[in-house]
Amino acid sequence: MPDAFTVCTGPKVLLSGNEAPQPATIIIDNSTGKIIDIRQGQLGKSDLYLNGDITWIDAGDKVVLPGLVDAHVHLNEPGRTDWEGFWTGTRAAASGGITTVVDMPLNSIPPTTTVENLALKREAAEGKCHTDVAFWGGVIPGNQEHLVPLIDAGVKGFKCFLIESGVDEFPYVSEGDLKLSMKELQGTPSVLLFHAELDDTASGDSKTGTLSDPTLYTTFLDSRPQQLETDAISLITRLQKEYPNVHCHIVHLSASSALPLVRSAKAAGLNLTVETCFHYLCLAAGDIPNGHPEFKCCPPIRESANKELLWDALKEGLIDCVVSDHSPCVAELKKLDEGDIMSAWGGISTLGLGLSLLWTEGTRRGISIRQIVNWTSKRTAEHARLGDRKGQLKIGYDGDFILWDPEATFMVTKESLNFKNKLSPYEGLTLQGRVEKTYLRGHLVYDSGSGFEGLTAIGKLL
Repeated sequence: MPDAFTVCTGPKVLLSGNEAPQPATIIIDNSTGKIIDIRQGQLGKSDLYLNGDITWIDAGDKVVLPGLVDAHVHLNEPGRTDWEGFWTGTRAAASGGITTVVDMPLNSIPPTTTVENLALKREAAEGKCHTDVAFWGGVIPGNQEHLVPLIDAGVKGFKCFLIESGVDEFPYVSEGDLKLSMKELQGTPSVLLFHAELDDTASGDSKTGTLSDPTLYTTFLDSRPQQLETDAISLITRLQKEYPNVHCHIVHLSASSALPLVRSAKAAGLNLTVETCFHYLCLAAGDIPNGHPEFKCCPPIRESANKELLWDALKEGLIDCVVSDHSPCVAELKKLDEGDIMSAWGGISTLGLGLSLLWTEGTRRGISIRQIVNWTSKRTAEHARLGDRKGQLKIGYDGDFILWDPEATFMVTKESLNFKNKLSPYEGLTLQGRVEKTYLRGHLVYDSGSGFEGLTAIGKLL
């Protein structure tokens, strides 16, 4: 059998270590899906000495970027596949230039809290993935004996809640539960992820008085104050001093008031990383109309001044990375007809839009495409313990890349969304920057012109 290669060449290629795109040519071995060579300059076919079949990709005026890694996605299969599933969720991801997603341990039934449950998750995903998929495990009360076996079975780390999760199968943990789990995780390569809201009543929504109007966004915002996040992060950093060899990670930080705590923890050398989400960087509470539960997420979208402080922290490096926290549900649970924000499911659907959202907002703030790629690809890959193969255009890494048009604009419509339940707070917005094509290990998995027509699900379970 002759060797087969995919070659991508163009004048604007964002290589690992470079601050801006430059002319380059990438060569991928199709048998392994790995980048085997990178040549400086935009080369022609006659410049290469390759024996075998060559799939030639001339990027033209498009920018070649590494595939994104979304390290916070709820795919919900098995058990709640009517909310989302591997087939639709990974299609949506691929349409936004994401080539790897890391699936959260809830809201599937069963949750990924034992090796047996992980096996069910992997079985449900087999043959349905248009991107590569890795898995987080879960920490719940009483499952600490399952943590090391789950690491051995391949999970990248563990998610826990310090407040009600919203689903009965995934209860929140106490400080005592955390100590038992952190004792198990000491010295392992794993990471412990925290939904960092701490509430003594065990339900943030219960803080709202019975006379408050549940259709007002301010009612919901007042029910999840920033104090919940600062209290949680105070607890986490205190526990880190007791268990210094456990890498801890704050998911979906929304509260700027917690940033001094993060700064102090990092300055003290604690092994702490932090993510925020597209919606906290692109939306603001003052712009959210009342009676629109599609904007509800937990923690909530906060005020415009808070958003700017998150951007500042991201530019500073205090916040490490940006993810979607794609958390969909069926339409009925969003209570759109009633406009009842308080009782609606809290989650925002974003898969497919993140790169365009950050580029649209970032260009107004002088943000470069290198910064965005670092936040959404390189650092997310490192966070998910995939930094040795994902997130960069580099020899030895998977040949995951996208062709990106930074000048193109498009309007977000229901028809343009590829996830299952087409509810999004971004509907009607005009965004700048569009993914034209997505390649996974050198193979085309999405084409903006023809969508997924004629393409197969070649994603692997990592």
